[in-house]
Amino acid sequence: MFKDLSPNIKSSITRSITQTFEQYMVNIGWSEEEYSIEDFIEEWREYITTKALWYSKIPDEVKMDPTFHEDLAQRINDVIYKILNEPPSDEQIAAIQTMQEQLNTHYEYDCKAEAVFIESVLKEQIEQQ
Repeated sequence: MFKDLSPNIKSSITRSITQTFEQYMVNIGWSEEEYSIEDFIEEWREYITTKALWYSKIPDEVKMDPTFHEDLAQRINDVIYKILNEPPSDEQIAAIQTMQEQLNTHYEYDCKAEAVFIESVLKEQIEQQ
């Protein structure tokens, strides 16, 4: 069912998953202990029903179809996997390393999105000095 949607709607769904997941992770400080797929899905569900323009373009019968939900679940898994497996850029690594040396911190990060979060945390700490 997902594959039958227009390319624009599929792209919008992917973007909404990405944005919501990254914001959810920022909200929990990228903490593995605080991560809950159920909490993320609830935030994404709230986002799509209150803010996403594409949601109203999908017919109700499609939204109610279990196959559509299975396809969406697979898409969510694929998007999260891609986010978590995209390595930080060389520029991010260098910038974080420099700031960590300056601040004498030892934050760990595993992916590009988490590196963005760590960079913002470190920049904030530098600004507060």
